[in-house]
Amino acid sequence: MPVTSVLRRQSIDFPLLLIALLLTAFGIAMVFSAGQIDAPSTITAGAWKRQLSWFGLCLAATWVVTRGSVRLIEWSAWPLYALSCALLVLVLFIGTGAGTAASVKGWLSIGGVRIGQPAELAKLATTLMLARVLAAQREVPRSLIDLWRPLLVVGIPWLLVMKQPDLGTGIVFIGICFAMLFWAGVQWQLLLMLASPGISLVLAFSTGVWGAWFLILVALVLWYRPFLAEGVVVVVANVVTGVVAPLLWDKLKPYQQKRLLVFLDPTIDMRGSGYHVTQSKVAIGSGGLFGQGFTQGSQKRLQFLPERHTDFIFSVVGEELGFLGVSIALALFLALFLRSTRVASRANDAFPSLVAFGFVAAWFVHVMVNVGMTLNLMPVTGIPLPFFSYGPSFLLVSWVAVAVLLRISAEGRGQPDAIGL
Repeated sequence: MPVTSVLRRQSIDFPLLLIALLLTAFGIAMVFSAGQIDAPSTITAGAWKRQLSWFGLCLAATWVVTRGSVRLIEWSAWPLYALSCALLVLVLFIGTGAGTAASVKGWLSIGGVRIGQPAELAKLATTLMLARVLAAQREVPRSLIDLWRPLLVVGIPWLLVMKQPDLGTGIVFIGICFAMLFWAGVQWQLLLMLASPGISLVLAFSTGVWGAWFLILVALVLWYRPFLAEGVVVVVANVVTGVVAPLLWDKLKPYQQKRLLVFLDPTIDMRGSGYHVTQSKVAIGSGGLFGQGFTQGSQKRLQFLPERHTDFIFSVVGEELGFLGVSIALALFLALFLRSTRVASRANDAFPSLVAFGFVAAWFVHVMVNVGMTLNLMPVTGIPLPFFSYGPSFLLVSWVAVAVLLRISAEGRGQPDAIGL
């Protein structure tokens, strides 16, 4: 056997590939289980078959991406970013909603058939574009004004997504932005000042809590000693967000207000906005240690559990496989995060390292928010669980990200040739 062939086969990151395959197999099995109900349903019937078919396309896309190089991926950042932003604009005019995001204009449809969410492509493209911008900077940003380029890259798709409005996806963009800035070497004090207006907006529900946070912020500004103008802007921005928070609350639509109130107390609307999370908690709680058995979940079979094959598929895992199944799923995600972070740390250049860590951040936010909302630790935002939730476009983009990581891992270990998948 030729030496080059051996090297190519050795360059495959088998642990990363195996983790992704196990997560996907686990997810397809749970989508299958979600369709096993006591009464016929056209919503979940055959969903696992469609997911399995798309998985075949995902493997083909993975093979194609791994044929290229990291430099080719870097070159594609601009075209993909421009295309994703154009699609986000288009979806504002002709987009449709679905599931827990029925009011969101997030899906492109042809003839009434949803073909995908441009926001999924935008997350991938924005990660690549942000990595390209940060890698091109000769020095680590030391002030807020130095961050205008990366903030602009993330801000454009973020604003378009929030216009839909899609809070869950918007949170993912914010997570990607801050994680990649941190990985690029931006100091945590600067990141905290950047995030401070948003923190003030959240904490403004209590005057006392907001006041304590404001004093901490002022102390941080005095300690970090940014440029005078930047320090003044940060302090003023926090005062303004604290003042306008009640006004923004009044401008929220009734269903948006209910979702936030239900997060604090699901019992105030158990048959309406609180129904999803109430049934989810019942399903997960009934699973116990070993669960009720694969396909045997009572909440699911009786169709009390809504969106069981998409946003609340984690509830099906908890109900049918119990604490053991939940632990296995979360352990696989932890392994994915750790392995991807290792790929980022071993990359041979700034761009691939930032891309890899950006993917870690995106997956982490998805898992944290999705699992959190099923347990009522997060508001219900309609965000899917990576590799588990039914959704062709999300699965495809997730596997393209895996393919990029495989390519980065191969080149990071000194194997510039195409990897042997």
